[in-house]
Amino acid sequence: MLFILLLAGAVAGVGAVAAQHAAAPAGPTADAVLAELKAGNDHHSTEHYVHPHLTPDRRKELASGQHPHAAVLACADSRVPPEIVFDQGLGDLFVIRVAGNIPAEGEMASLEYAAEHLHVPVVVVLGHQKCGGVTAAVEGGELPGHMGVIVREIKPAVDKARGMPGDLVANAVRTNVQMVVDRLRQSKPILAEMVDKHQLTVVGGVYSLDTGRVDWIK
Repeated sequence: MLFILLLAGAVAGVGAVAAQHAAAPAGPTADAVLAELKAGNDHHSTEHYVHPHLTPDRRKELASGQHPHAAVLACADSRVPPEIVFDQGLGDLFVIRVAGNIPAEGEMASLEYAAEHLHVPVVVVLGHQKCGGVTAAVEGGELPGHMGVIVREIKPAVDKARGMPGDLVANAVRTNVQMVVDRLRQSKPILAEMVDKHQLTVVGGVYSLDTGRVDWIK
């Protein structure tokens, strides 16, 4: 008799959990997130900020957990803070920043965490005009310390951009973003599988220091 009661309780508990998950609202779609980021960038470039989610209540709400709606792999350049570029607030973006927006193992693991555990539907690779890392890769030569690692990672994009019409640095910035986007889309096992299942969208963008606008790359 005791066994039957325990079994019934377990089944009821499982049913309650299942019902709880079924009732949970779905997160925003990739299209909705991209539309919000584009609108936020319009706010930034026209200086009509909304500054969402910056209240004490929002901060307290986030103490129990985070639910960002996008991950951004951005350059570490101080002039390109994603939360400001996209007019977002606390808890809205999961941001990874590194010079040249190049994903080494740590950055890749962070993006996998955002996609698989935080369920972000969008990853944005954000490069920018006049990137110092790309410029160094174009100019060549040896750099002190560990800085050469970044240049070596960017060099394939520079080589690919050579011969394109226009400014080499600008072309290499855009090519670098596209190559990183392609790399993330093909990164196995986690990101590539989620992209194939249409659970994750990876896009690129190049930020203009002059206008504040993001030129999107699909």
